[in-house]
Amino acid sequence: MIVLGIDPGTRKTGYGIIRKDGSRLTRLDSGVILLNTKLPYEERLPELFDKLNEIIVTNGPTQGAVESLFFSKNASSALKLGHARGVILLCMQRHALSIASYPPAMVKRSIIGGGRAEKTQIQRVVGAILRAKSPLQEDEADALAIAICHANASAIGARGK
Repeated sequence: MIVLGIDPGTRKTGYGIIRKDGSRLTRLDSGVILLNTKLPYEERLPELFDKLNEIIVTNGPTQGAVESLFFSKNASSALKLGHARGVILLCMQRHALSIASYPPAMVKRSIIGGGRAEKTQIQRVVGAILRAKSPLQEDEADALAIAICHANASAIGARGK
């Protein structure tokens, strides 16, 4: 199974692609899609689609996992994040990926064992799980955590929505 995990954003979007063979997890590709913040966010959306499309074509994942939206006090930020997430889902759907969504707390529980882990803790643990040779960026580690959560949830038949 090859899983693409995405941590959506309108300025930067983390992505991580892992392969699961039995209980072994291997990182195939990961990083952060940096979007041109000088452009209005509406103009960043096609850029996000194009860059994600290239990542999918290059790596050939068959499954996608995206962090689900969380409630925010800032409605404008949540709406913008929802638009970015919609672009991500559309791109995945265009490539016929099987798609699942996971709430942030579930992802943290699957990696750390608790739903209130700090970003640095996620970075360290995900890096250790995937035997990363160099430190992972925050959004990259989050995306890889989402991919790991999905790979493990799929193995036991428990998928988030």
